Amino acid sequence: MKTQSDQTVIKKYANRRLYNTGTSTYVTLEDLSEMVKAGEDFVVFDAKSGEDITRSVLTQIIFEHENRGQNLLPITFLRQLIRFYGDSMQSLVPSYLEFTMQNLAKDQEQLRDQMEQSFGAKAFEAMEEQVQRNSELFENAMKMFMPFGTTQPKKQPQPEPEAPKSSELDVLKDQIADMQRKITELVDKSNRG
Repeated sequence: MKTQSDQTVIKKYANRRLYNTGTSTYVTLEDLSEMVKAGEDFVVFDAKSGEDITRSVLTQIIFEHENRGQNLLPITFLRQLIRFYGDSMQSLVPSYLEFTMQNLAKDQEQLRDQMEQSFGAKAFEAMEEQVQRNSELFENAMKMFMPFGTTQPKKQPQPEPEAPKSSELDVLKDQIADMQRKITELVDKSNRG
């Protein structure tokens, strides 16, 4: 069981209980989720074998959030991720995703401040246009990972959505802002690369 000195050690027992050795208490997946959100680094070991099972526990936390309707991962992303398993590009995906998420986290606070200062009806319309342009750039960037092309299923026509309520509009604005930031980072990275 190797750990970095600043990592909290969590032990998972056969009865599925998780034990935080730093606080000498049993914790839940939700507690671990809160630790991640607070920036606390931890590693999870199987108490019997000593095997590092951090990846599977973190994946389980994501699964629990997704099951509760807190959908963060788009279906198209999940499908593409599954396609990379066993593919020749598989070895590149983890470092690419890690780099992208680090940049996303680094710019998160700055983007939130900018969105709070600039949001208005006209800013929202301009942002929608920019998101559309950046979506096209993002698709082109993803094609770099698939040099021989893929067959994409045809998109089915979607019914016109109802006009969102103001709280729904705020959620949509936040989601568009997050997508805009991610796309901009991908475009910047592809321009540097």
